[in-house]
Amino acid sequence: MPKILVVDDEPSLTEALSYALVAEGFEVVTAADGEEALRLLDREHPDLVLLDLMLPRVSGTEVCRRVRRDSDLPIIMLTAKDSEVDTVLGLELGADDYVTKPFSMRELTARVRAVLRRGEAREDDDDALHAGELRLDPERHETHLGDRPVELPPKEFALLELLVRNAGRVLTRDVLIDRVWGPDYVGDTKTLDVHIKRLRGRLERDPHDPELIVTVRGVGYKLIDGA
Repeated sequence: MPKILVVDDEPSLTEALSYALVAEGFEVVTAADGEEALRLLDREHPDLVLLDLMLPRVSGTEVCRRVRRDSDLPIIMLTAKDSEVDTVLGLELGADDYVTKPFSMRELTARVRAVLRRGEAREDDDDALHAGELRLDPERHETHLGDRPVELPPKEFALLELLVRNAGRVLTRDVLIDRVWGPDYVGDTKTLDVHIKRLRGRLERDPHDPELIVTVRGVGYKLIDGA
């Protein structure tokens, strides 16, 4: 039975989340602040964390940062604001997914199961990543599109890996540049666009009409899972 750590300082929401998750077959432990969450992480060893962004004592962002420093424990961020800032912040910290309040319990449990499945798939396939016909092996630095091996330079591989890990979600240009080129990168976004163009040339049936790596105008790029 997967164990979920729910970290939120709203008692009514924590109670509702616990009830819904238990009904779906999960074991649940709860924390009302970041300090308590860090203690429970060491003691309870959960399989996934539902983590509110705004928490007393130790913030949700700091909890996420500490978790990601030491492990690949799946994290879904809960944010009260439907803004690009929160989305970017959660992804930059290494969260696996994010859900904006208010949300339906059905949506949340579906996200939980999806994130847990992705983690299980990585464990079962020697940490290989999959999205449709794409298969990436970060340890061996290998990429396959169906049965066809695809040779990628390091930056293109890192960019594609980030897109595959977030398949189906829009990643802003700032997130892509920060995560692939680093926070100290100085330059414009043309470098990113050139790398995306090269990836499309290697992966798309028609690079001028991409079906795999699509542009979300004014925001960034998204990899279509299942393309």
